[in-house]
Parts: sequence; C-alpha cells; structure tokens
Amino acid sequence: MTSKFALGILGVCLLIFSRITNAQDNQYYGSPSKVFNVMSYGAVADNKTDNSQAFLKAWNDACQWKGRSRLLIPKGIYMLNTLTFQGHCKGSMTFVIEGVLKAPRDPSLFNPNTWIGFLYVNELVVKGGGYLDGQGASAWPYNDCSKNPHCMSFPTTMRFDFVTNSEIHHVKSINSKNTHFHLFACNNINMTNLRLSAPANSPNTDGIKIGSSTNIKISRTIIQTGDDCISMLSGSRNIDISDVTCGPGHGISIGSLGKSSGELVEGINVRNVTFIGTQNGVRIKTWAPSFSSVVSNIFFSDIHMQNVNNPIFIDQQYCPHTTCDSMSAGLRPMSRTFTHGLKKS
Repeated sequence: MTSKFALGILGVCLLIFSRITNAQDNQYYGSPSKVFNVMSYGAVADNKTDNSQAFLKAWNDACQWKGRSRLLIPKGIYMLNTLTFQGHCKGSMTFVIEGVLKAPRDPSLFNPNTWIGFLYVNELVVKGGGYLDGQGASAWPYNDCSKNPHCMSFPTTMRFDFVTNSEIHHVKSINSKNTHFHLFACNNINMTNLRLSAPANSPNTDGIKIGSSTNIKISRTIIQTGDDCISMLSGSRNIDISDVTCGPGHGISIGSLGKSSGELVEGINVRNVTFIGTQNGVRIKTWAPSFSSVVSNIFFSDIHMQNVNNPIFIDQQYCPHTTCDSMSAGLRPMSRTFTHGLKKS
C-alpha cells in the first residue's frame, strides 16, 4: 500500500514538473510561429519605393514576439536603403526572402558601409529562395583601391555582427558593391546552398568574409566573384568549408594578416572544393612589412582545380595597391598545415 502511495505521489510530481516545463517551453520553442508580412507594414513591391521603414517596423514587432517569428518578404521587387536589424530578440527569428531586394545605385547613401545588417541576434535564419541585388555596377568604376590605400569603402551587401546559433541558406546575392556576406564576431553559423556572383572584373567583391568568428560552416555553395571566394581574417577559428565551387575569383584565402600584432587564424578545414578559372586556389597572405601572426591547424583535402594560375600560394609580400613597402613579412612558422588529394587539370 505504501509502495503504491509513493508511486502515486511520484506520478503527480512528474506530471506537475512536465506541465511546468512545457509551459516554459511554450513561451519560446513550443509557441506557434507567427508571420510578420512586410506588406502589412506598408511595403510596396514596385521597384522604386524605399521600403526600409516598413521592413524595420515588421522586424521590431517580430523581435518582440515571445516565440518563433517569421518576417516574410513575398515575391516582388523591393527597393531598400541601408538598414540594420537589431536584437536582442525575445524569440527565434526567421527572415524569409521570397522576393528581390535591390540596393540604391548611389554608394554615397550607405552609412555605415553596409546595405543590410544583422546585429546581436541569436537563433536567426535567413532563407527563402529570393535574391539580393547590390547593383554594384554603379560603384565599381569608382573603386580605386588598387592605386589608393585611402580609397572609399563601398558597402557590403549583408553583414552579420555578433550573431550566434544561426543559419543562412537558399539565398542568392548578385552584383555586390563590395563583399557579399561579412561575418564578424559570430559563433556557430551554418551557411549552405548559397549562390554569390559578380563579374570577374568587379573589384573587392569577396563572396564570404569571416573575421573574429568561431564555428562557421560553409557548404553546397557556388561563388563567382571578382575577389576572394572566401576570405578568413584574423580571429577565424574552427571554420569548415566543403562542397564549394569557386570561380572566377581569387580563390580561398587566409588573411591578409599582419597589420596588427598577435593576429591568429586556426582550425581551418577545406575539403571537396572545386576551383575553376581562378587567380589562386588556396592562399595565405600577409602584409609586408607586418607584425608577427600565427596560422595553425590548416587542412586542405580533395581539392580540384581547373585553369588555376596559382594552385597553392603563400604570399608574404601581400599588397593590394602600389604604395607598399617591400620589407619582409612576420608570419611565424605555420604548424599542422596539410594538403591531400590536390588535383589540377
């Protein structure tokens, strides 16, 4: 009898605990997804109206929802001035791009130098099958960075700062004025099924640029640009790149490093990547002169190259313009750097 009574009390306690747990979960994970359609906030898909305020209003409401929010951009062409979507949000955020987002042609309208930014967001998903049009052709003729170290900085198409535990997938970006996607101080980001493109002669149109970020995965992606397909700057740690096609462009790069002291890149795994018609394959670049930098635990495997000028390039005299000094660089001996399965045709 005592045993049955104890089991009954235990069952009641477990039931109460389960209900409390479920109630807590429902505040966030278990609550239904709520859709915030930008059209309900005054967005106009007419290829001329600036929709930045409508998008921000939709984002702010979605960010305050205590559950799973979906900001929906339906099919259509939306003009969009520079804007930043900022956290901290009360629930997870999904940014669904089904339409086309177009940037202003005039690069002077961007301040800071980002078109679309996400700042301090946890559990963000950017997806939808639509695309971003940076309209970079209006800016490229004015990019004189190859001659001028104090050149004007053009806007990144989409930038992520202090974004964590997030995904970016099934998004296209074309004709960026500068870098397509830039990650800074991010952690645990999965980027997959992306298509990033700009003409081979478009300056500084890196595909994905990573800095001061950890645990970044890039896979099943095609990058065709006028600069690095993927660039890993100082502070890049545990970066996994697989099933990527690169070209045209300047290849996959570590650096440039050495402009500041103590710069570090470590834990880079690049595998099953195809380079087609690129200037470089895999490259490590440091400034000259430069401060001492460390590159360690770098793995390249199953790399396929077609019509690549420099399959493996360690450049310790990197200079993107014509006014650099010719002193030696400060790259310390690299530790645990391996290549395996390199194929060139």
